[in-house]
Amino acid sequence: MRIALISDLHGVLEATERVLADIAQVGVDQIICLGDVTLFGPQPREVLHRVRALGCPVVMGNTDAWALDPQPPAHRDDDSQRYADVEGWGAALLDEADRDFIISFQPILTWTIDAATRLLCYHGSPRSFHEQVLATTPDEELAEIFRGYDGVTLFAGGHTHTPLVRRYRRSLVVNPGSVGLPFQLRADGSAINPPWAEYALVSGGAGNLSVELRRVPVDVTRIVADARASGMPHTAWWVQDWLQQG
Repeated sequence: MRIALISDLHGVLEATERVLADIAQVGVDQIICLGDVTLFGPQPREVLHRVRALGCPVVMGNTDAWALDPQPPAHRDDDSQRYADVEGWGAALLDEADRDFIISFQPILTWTIDAATRLLCYHGSPRSFHEQVLATTPDEELAEIFRGYDGVTLFAGGHTHTPLVRRYRRSLVVNPGSVGLPFQLRADGSAINPPWAEYALVSGGAGNLSVELRRVPVDVTRIVADARASGMPHTAWWVQDWLQQG
């Protein structure tokens, strides 16, 4: 069996289409979406509709939940207010059918690859879509995060926008990175949005399980043009990390 894991699309249609085209080319048996589908990009409804057309299982992400119940920013600085404004704009575009689709997203889901291989999917962690699972998360902390899931072969989540494959006891932990808003750290510690989209392929089963992290080139000019044409607030602020390549 071959499964494509996609996550953190964030309303960026150019990146979504590029990843889905690559998935179609390599061929998979199943797509699973790990959440954060719609908000914080210039095409929230278009990306949501594209995922709905796939008919694939979708995990509830933190921004998906926010779309159903928008909240004021917890910290009132300039950036947090901009995030809230962009997400609020996207949420206001959604109609009842869109919200009903988001309501169908699952907090966690399991997928049986074969009799001996079980996949557990979540957004941040099985405990919370806000929680981060990192390469540096200690095994003792992972033991608490994954308590009660001893029979799981592969743990899969997103949220951090950073690809990850690591061993945890007898299992693997994978993060496919972000389709719509991947992060690339620069030498000074700042982050930009690089000119690619990310996802993961899970192949095989018991005794022969593999994970491939994939990058697909995107047209940054198209993403910037889509943002500027969308009516999204704070567009100049949103596109700046796409324009600072190198």
